[in-house]
Amino acid sequence: MQLLKFDWNPLTGIDIVGNFKLHFYSLMWVVAFILGWYIMKYIYKKEKVDLKYLDPLFMYTVLSTMIGARLGHVLFYQSELITQDFFSIFLPFKFKGGFEFTGFQGLASHGAAIGIIIGLYLYRRKYKYKSLIWILDRVVISVASGAVFIRIGNFINSEIIGKVTNSDLGVRFIQNYYNRYEAVRLTGIKNVHKAYDAIGKNKELVDQVPFRHPAQLYESFCYIFVFLILWYFYSKTDKKNQTGFLFGLFLILLWTVRFFVEFVKEPQGDEYINWFGLDTGQWLSIPFILIGLYFMFQYKPKQPVK
Repeated sequence: MQLLKFDWNPLTGIDIVGNFKLHFYSLMWVVAFILGWYIMKYIYKKEKVDLKYLDPLFMYTVLSTMIGARLGHVLFYQSELITQDFFSIFLPFKFKGGFEFTGFQGLASHGAAIGIIIGLYLYRRKYKYKSLIWILDRVVISVASGAVFIRIGNFINSEIIGKVTNSDLGVRFIQNYYNRYEAVRLTGIKNVHKAYDAIGKNKELVDQVPFRHPAQLYESFCYIFVFLILWYFYSKTDKKNQTGFLFGLFLILLWTVRFFVEFVKEPQGDEYINWFGLDTGQWLSIPFILIGLYFMFQYKPKQPVK
């Protein structure tokens, strides 16, 4: 079973010019959004909804996801940025300690979920063709598919790593253990990619890196089943006609996965909590699960969906 243990020291992107870099993590977001667009296009065609509503839906969803995910990370995990490096909250640059292009790093799924709901509420106020819950019942199918790729992106970036483990599923995240500055200092190589490559070939340095749970892959794998379950209920049953059912099912499935995977994750940010053995991510997941139960079993629309 040792074959399941491996060292993870990948090329995380392609240098474009200067400090600008095309991150594979960013490409995973692009894949997630494009796949989501095609899923929604299929659904709208199937249900004979005018496709003129699709592109605005896409734009509202993208913007609300990114804004919500970023603000959620800052509020829940890294609030010190508000006073220490304010503009890095909204821009893909780091200003403290020297100017650097970083891309949009530090995104929280709980914030993304809240952002999507708010964004679609604003979208529904402008485009009045279906109810907000009807839209959410279908958008969550796309969101579940996208979550698979976002967690793969986290794995590529060696972020949101798991706790140290002696199991046969351990991964050594070399780029998490040695940050880019340490890699350059230890090897004397200014090119970060080449520096990490040199570290990966140095057995003494690699052996210092502990094996950890690949928590990102655990989540990604589970989200495949979240998507498949939602797609089954949408395409093979009449539950798509029960307003709120798919939205509630999504909340229960996705945040239950998140709740249990948190047990093998390292805490995120410097301001995490640990109440009764549960961390920030788990406490934030519980309200979503309860809301999901409400929409699955108690929610009754005030008027029929038009």
